[in-house]
Amino acid sequence: MNLSVVDLSPVPDDGTATDAYENTVEAAQQAERLGYSRFWVAEHHGMAETLAGTTPEVLLGHLAAETESIRLGSGAVLLNHYSPYKVAELFGTLDGLAPGRIDAGLGRANGSPATDRALGTDRHVQNPDEDHAEKIEAVISHLYDEFPPGHDYSDLEIPQSGGETPIPWTLGSSPSSAAIAGELGVRYCFAAFIRPQFAEYAFEDYREAFEPSALGGGVDEPTGMIAVNAVCAETDEEAARLRAVAEASYKRMERGVVGTTPSVDEAIEELGSVPEPTPATLDDDEWPRAISGSPETVAGLLEQLADRVGVDEVMIQHVVGDHEDALRSHELLAEGVGLTPR
Repeated sequence: MNLSVVDLSPVPDDGTATDAYENTVEAAQQAERLGYSRFWVAEHHGMAETLAGTTPEVLLGHLAAETESIRLGSGAVLLNHYSPYKVAELFGTLDGLAPGRIDAGLGRANGSPATDRALGTDRHVQNPDEDHAEKIEAVISHLYDEFPPGHDYSDLEIPQSGGETPIPWTLGSSPSSAAIAGELGVRYCFAAFIRPQFAEYAFEDYREAFEPSALGGGVDEPTGMIAVNAVCAETDEEAARLRAVAEASYKRMERGVVGTTPSVDEAIEELGSVPEPTPATLDDDEWPRAISGSPETVAGLLEQLADRVGVDEVMIQHVVGDHEDALRSHELLAEGVGLTPR
């Protein structure tokens, strides 16, 4: 199994965005050393006091200078906020900075009404699926210079390294995004830490809709990855204690409190107790929003979840209160899965 990481650049307690970005750089460098396949950064708006990951294209440019071999990408650039041409220019520039190791992760999401207005985003698209599919295809066409002669955009150029063009991924948390990825014939990553109940349905729809792609960066057969919230520690019990942070954060989101990360002790107090360890074997209809365990336990759990949707790569997202705990979790996960250090 291949492992990858998506990082949200959480702001430490009493810290700043500068601290958050320094932690993200350290996490990317560690992931590279440990043998992770790719390191993605996220785009969230309106929560900068707690999540500093607002502009993946900027942060990826810095990570390109601070790493050497790991693939770098966006998880995701929110395409509903931007023009496809500008997004293609961003990824072309990143390719120039990190030749042959850029993933163009493309998604969509609405924030608060105020955030969307500030970003100039129209929420009233008549058919959002059609609009999203057209935008993904346009980004790819710009990147791979595939507009036909005579097209209004055929003479527009994108910065390139001259090596491998950025590889497009469609990201989502619903069957509709999966169907778009399948129809376009591009790689698909499902965010199971958002809507785990749709994971298997989404990949079924992806495969059912799949058509081999004529687009640049497309694939001849379904190719996917599952993103899972997972935390690892030396024992199942200690990992469950760390998982309390994710569980409490989800409870807060249900109450409308978004983007905050409690400490472990705060999380346990809010939950009323330490969560039970994730069982080593999940029931067939069981897909927790977050999992935890020792290296052996989590490796087994990731295999189970990957097998259910038929993929061989898992992207780790975590909500962990302490940066050092997060780094240690990634280290133990690499050991459990058997990654080969670089």
